[in-house]
Amino acid sequence: MQKENYMAKAINPFIVTGKIAPEYFCDRVNESARLVKSITNGNNLVIISPRRMGKTGLIQFCYDKPEISKEYYTFFIDILHTSSLREFTYLLGREIYETLLPRSRKMAILFLQTIKSIRGKFGFDPITNLPTFNVELGDIERPEYTLNEIFQYLSNADKPCIVAIDEFQQIAKYPEKNIEALLRTHIQRSDNSHFIFAGSERHMMQEMFTSAARPFYHSADIVELKAIAPEIYIPFVMGHFEKRNRSISAENVEKAYALFQGHTYYIQKTFNESFADTSEGEECTLEIIQAAIDNMIASNDTIFREILSNIPEKQKELLYAIAKDGEAEHITSADFIKRHSLTSASSVQSAVKKLLERDIITEINKVFSVTDRLFAMWINKLYGTVLYL
Repeated sequence: MQKENYMAKAINPFIVTGKIAPEYFCDRVNESARLVKSITNGNNLVIISPRRMGKTGLIQFCYDKPEISKEYYTFFIDILHTSSLREFTYLLGREIYETLLPRSRKMAILFLQTIKSIRGKFGFDPITNLPTFNVELGDIERPEYTLNEIFQYLSNADKPCIVAIDEFQQIAKYPEKNIEALLRTHIQRSDNSHFIFAGSERHMMQEMFTSAARPFYHSADIVELKAIAPEIYIPFVMGHFEKRNRSISAENVEKAYALFQGHTYYIQKTFNESFADTSEGEECTLEIIQAAIDNMIASNDTIFREILSNIPEKQKELLYAIAKDGEAEHITSADFIKRHSLTSASSVQSAVKKLLERDIITEINKVFSVTDRLFAMWINKLYGTVLYL
């Protein structure tokens, strides 16, 4: 028993990487209930939220619920780094095979029998006596054909399937023509599968699913994942400190929450480090929290400099102005242009278009902000406008 208590105290409850156990997951009760209800009632779902706001954690949390895990085969792919249909097809095929292999030998064999276009490329494991997914990207010579086989396989699975595709907006950047129409046709014909399309580039995702000219128009329920409410998150943080014989005031948690505007990853990262720097029996002070934030900004310095080096000067000027304001309105007004020493309304319009396209800034109801809150803080620190708790 003593060993268990020691372990409970030793574990940092603010998980920032990998799978999050239910006791460390700050449950989005409404969102998880909506996701489960939507999928189990035969709908497809779109989840839109900034990167690192908790989309992946939410999907995995719902996948682990008994009504999903017992009744469905569940798959998850992140396609942010992909740049072609071939890569998409490769990732999807590998995820399906490697997920099913430990769960159903029968379904793994059926996969091989169905995916004839690359069957000869599979390896073999003499220990398990089963084929292994040793397929190389170049082995997929006709991705449209292989993709068709994958969807055939999903249709023939002995359980309904749920396929989550993270950063789904990436398919719009593939060089092949009519990718959206191709996928939409496959998905429409899939009577045994349901799909979750998650994406962080808000304007692209909205365009894909709400524009009448696009193939995915009105094809799924849309959920916008916002920040976890402070009245849920603040007690969550305080509770985990108390369980491990440490303390933190609601006021200090609230200050960090407000600074990051509820951005899940950055708050979790802040309290992960703050918890590690708070000894048992001690209080987590504002100084400890500030040091954790400073470390996080410093550790991203190289990445942020790289991003900045690829932004043209006129766009940088506008980016700095938006970062300084935090939430910028009327950005083409004479007042905004004069206050931030910008060139003209036309140059602002041109810059804002490019920054939105690259997802460096976000626009919600004509209010503009830097998409990555930590990047905005780093910019302000670089130019002397430091945000302290």
